[in-house]
Amino acid sequence: MGLTKQYLRYVASAVFGVIGSPKANIAYVTLRGGEKGRYVAVAACEHVFVWDVRKAEKVLILEGKKHEVTHLCPSPDGIHIAVGYEDGALRIFSLLNGESNVSFNGHKSAVTAIQYDALGARLVTGSRDTDVIVWDVINECGLYRLKGHKDAVTQVLFLKNKNLLVTSSKDTFVKWWDLDTQHCFKTMAGHRSEVWGMTLLSQEKRLLTGSDSELRAWDINYTEEGKEAGEPHEKKGKSLLDDGADEEKDEGQDEELEERVLSCKKVGSVLREARDRVVSLMTDSKARVLLCHGTDATLEIFSVLSEEEIQRKMHKKLKKAKKKVLLLQTNPANAPQKPRFRYTVISSLKLSTLLCSYCVYLRSVDCLMAPRGELKVVLLLQNNKVETYTLLTSINNPTADKTACLTLGGHRTDARTLAFSSDNIAILSASGDTVKVWNRSTLQVIRTMACEYALCSLFVPGDRQVIVGTKSGKLQIFDLASGSLLETTDAHTGALWSMCLSPDQRGIVTGGADKTVKFWDFELVKDQESAQNKRLTVQHTRTLQLDEDVLYVRISPDQRLLAVSLLDCTVKIFFTDTLKFFLSLYGHKLPVLCLDISHDSSLIATGSADRNVKVWGLDFGDCHRSMFAHDDSVMFLQFVPKTHLFFTAGKDRKIKQWDADKFERIQTLEGHHREVWCLAISPSGDHIVSSSHDKSLRLWERTREPIILEEEKETEREAEFEESMAKGDEPVVPGETPSEAGPAGKKTVETVKAAERIMEALELYREETQKMEEHSEACKEAGKKLPPPKTNPILVAFGNISVSMKCSGYFLEVSLLVLPFPYVPDLLRLFNTYIQSGLEVELVCRCLFFLLRIHFGQITSNQMLLSVIDELRTNTISKVTEIRGIFGFNSAGLQFLQREIEHKEDVMFFADATDRFEQKKRKRKKRERAILTLT
Repeated sequence: MGLTKQYLRYVASAVFGVIGSPKANIAYVTLRGGEKGRYVAVAACEHVFVWDVRKAEKVLILEGKKHEVTHLCPSPDGIHIAVGYEDGALRIFSLLNGESNVSFNGHKSAVTAIQYDALGARLVTGSRDTDVIVWDVINECGLYRLKGHKDAVTQVLFLKNKNLLVTSSKDTFVKWWDLDTQHCFKTMAGHRSEVWGMTLLSQEKRLLTGSDSELRAWDINYTEEGKEAGEPHEKKGKSLLDDGADEEKDEGQDEELEERVLSCKKVGSVLREARDRVVSLMTDSKARVLLCHGTDATLEIFSVLSEEEIQRKMHKKLKKAKKKVLLLQTNPANAPQKPRFRYTVISSLKLSTLLCSYCVYLRSVDCLMAPRGELKVVLLLQNNKVETYTLLTSINNPTADKTACLTLGGHRTDARTLAFSSDNIAILSASGDTVKVWNRSTLQVIRTMACEYALCSLFVPGDRQVIVGTKSGKLQIFDLASGSLLETTDAHTGALWSMCLSPDQRGIVTGGADKTVKFWDFELVKDQESAQNKRLTVQHTRTLQLDEDVLYVRISPDQRLLAVSLLDCTVKIFFTDTLKFFLSLYGHKLPVLCLDISHDSSLIATGSADRNVKVWGLDFGDCHRSMFAHDDSVMFLQFVPKTHLFFTAGKDRKIKQWDADKFERIQTLEGHHREVWCLAISPSGDHIVSSSHDKSLRLWERTREPIILEEEKETEREAEFEESMAKGDEPVVPGETPSEAGPAGKKTVETVKAAERIMEALELYREETQKMEEHSEACKEAGKKLPPPKTNPILVAFGNISVSMKCSGYFLEVSLLVLPFPYVPDLLRLFNTYIQSGLEVELVCRCLFFLLRIHFGQITSNQMLLSVIDELRTNTISKVTEIRGIFGFNSAGLQFLQREIEHKEDVMFFADATDRFEQKKRKRKKRERAILTLT
């Protein structure tokens, strides 16, 4: 039986129109051979774009899978960047080739904070699920999960000189963690509201936290660094400042344990110029400049003074005060009391300048100190815009100069209307302030023209002009060749909600909020500026007066009927020639927001705010079928040319394809992360472009792959099962009670599949072992050597049983945790064989120690495994000692070769050569500056 109807699959082709998503932060990155401060990485929905701010070009795309990016963090060496996603996943990309080879998945919700340690070997992440996880980047595994916060984690910081971690959260607490013991030894409870950001200053001896309109400063005194023996401990809960008695209660903490590691005192606060909450705090690499911004359009930049500068300023203040006292000594009656000076650490912060972004809210900021003492600042704004500034920090009154602005590649506001040209090459998008024309193949902007708030648009036949309908009821005609506005016509007194081209391509029909439908004809008139040329205009011919606001209009392809959607939830059908009433389509509970008529003028489909789509016949106005289409309002509907298939877009972020004859859903296109406003289908039907509230435009293209509806439904069910599994509980280690530290991984479909592969490999091992035992017994009975049994095809393909059950480093521990205990004895015997053979000793030891930890009770109580464990102990120690000796010998040999080559050729290798080259470069620049100054 052949296929009665074949559907072709539409797939995502490209994402464009978005410069930077405001949900994640922006960060400076360094590409191979590039200068510092030239490239910035910014989230773009599920991707990460790397922009060259000097050329305003996209140089690298780090492609994500499905979920939106929520945080970025470049590695200390500048080669990699860690990307956190909405679903809690974490991926590490290489900035050299844009590929991702390391991925982690331990959080249940969005990653909100990421930080590398000084060496780049460890990575800590904080999430909206209140957990903090420390990852081992080199071994590609999770070390441990730290629990203690009661709300989303906002910031995480590694200490460079101590194995400590500082975390802040929306639960108003700042916690200090000892990573050696995975224990929270101190909780700072001195904030009245959520702690949104923090940073370390003065060589990690001062902590600055931001919550509301002020920045709080804390002195950090490390016990190991020489605390005086006779210094008394402060009583628990006692204030260190008179004005902060109620803010310094560290409830439930052991004072002796705290003082054994460090003590933290609040020493004051700084009131910000802005009165809103802090969004983020950050410093440059040397902590000489502090940046702070809130939810408004102001960025505050502070200079962090050194101890010498502080003493110098205090000396000047004392001299001025003494002079004032000497001048007033001649009149003792008016002399003031003895001057009192109170100096706190906060005086080391000096407000340098304010950057304002023209009342556009800031979403993220990053800074970089250039070699010449310039501070480079990059801003990500709320309106899909990136700006860079250069600030000279060496002068007393610094000023900020804008150096670059990325605006051309996207709209400032949401694109509310889209259109395709007749040749399928150009795409028109219009927003609240601009009209842009894009090349479909290159996704580059061809024209950008200023307009009013656009609601509908179309290409004029010939594709040389475009017409835009605005919220003020005007028709604006633009010429694409010159990029200029030709004419503005007052069409309606209210918003012009809809516009369509007449089938004969001689005019247009518009509908507006003034309860009228108007017919317009195209005309060519002489241009007043140049009398020789003619320009396009529209001439009003007829008006249809209605009782309700018009939301949508369409003319049937045979030009016989006019369909009008009204605010009273009905669709009225009129004859086009006489404008007489023909049919009324009623049944929707909320207004119809979109509709379209099929190519043969036999069907009309309507989409409503009641989330339903109805298919009607135009002969008698009967409703063929009503389908629940989306989980929110249906915003747009359009038929595929020359078919009875149509697409719908909804506020539920989805685009769906339907069959109007069989009333079946064919496929669902997921990709947008906010409400989908509109879409446009190319005249050939091969391409679809859609616009969303996430500022992105997405291009979809039709492939040659057929769709089988049963397989699509099965795929959807599997996806639902995977989502439900991802929301499951955390893995539980037998015998362990819930505590502050736990396993880093979580149970996912990948871990379950990895465990199944391990079990299948062990079953195969049992079968092969049994075959070999039976073969040896048969040889003994026969008294001669018999031919060996056939090897399993899987072993023939893989060559080794360890390869057939191999899984990635991150999934390994969670997969072993899911593995049932009856498989563990065989696995331990296999481990003994691998260690004796020297096969992947490091990986085997890691698995062995993990299995011994989680199954300790059952393994030690099993008498059959005692001999296996004893052999493992002996073989593991000897083999690890042997490998350690080999590594040491190789390391010493390489160092010897390095010294010999450097001695013979007088060259420097590796990091030493780079450091010396940088030093020579700085000295040469200083000499050049001195020469220029003297001349």
